Amino acid sequence: MSILKKHYHHGDLTKSLLESASLIIKEQGAESLSMRKLADTVGVSRTAPYHHFKDKNALLCALAEQGFCEQEKILYSLIKQDYTAEECFKKYVHAYLEYALHHNETYDLMYGRTIWKAGSPSPSLKAASKRTFKIWIDWVEELQQHKVLPSNNTPLRIGQTTWASLHGLARLFIDGIYLDQADLSEMIEQMIKNLRQESSTSA
Repeated sequence: MSILKKHYHHGDLTKSLLESASLIIKEQGAESLSMRKLADTVGVSRTAPYHHFKDKNALLCALAEQGFCEQEKILYSLIKQDYTAEECFKKYVHAYLEYALHHNETYDLMYGRTIWKAGSPSPSLKAASKRTFKIWIDWVEELQQHKVLPSNNTPLRIGQTTWASLHGLARLFIDGIYLDQADLSEMIEQMIKNLRQESSTSA
């Protein structure tokens, strides 16, 4: 056994496996990820990853779950700062799109068919996605109270449609329909104006 393999403790290896898996899918795509390639990249035996993840699907679920946790952190970090509700919303929209584009392979796992249709989402991934969405809906309700988002429907419906706008714009760039990143900022600002216009109309 190599010195590198001896260095790892259980928790350290789990973290290292996830970090390396994230890099592999970012550079080569999720389809290129395998448990064998991951083991070789980290420098452990071919069987070591299986002590932490049952199979590739379980590994992908863990990566997606990690993505949801990162989205939560982005939102909480903005809420904690001294921004107005409108400023916070604008900054979150930009941060959401930036995360989606810079971590597009993870974003695909979080919201794409690889896990949710072609694979099998783990119970912990399902719980993480529901928790993240609930946090979003709770915040939408606060934004409605501050007249940042429309109040002409429930927080659930407004939250669903507002997120659909964010997700749709993210997908247009991730899928290559829009390639010019210079357009993104202006498109985000216009989308925010559209949502704010709906809010002022419904007031």
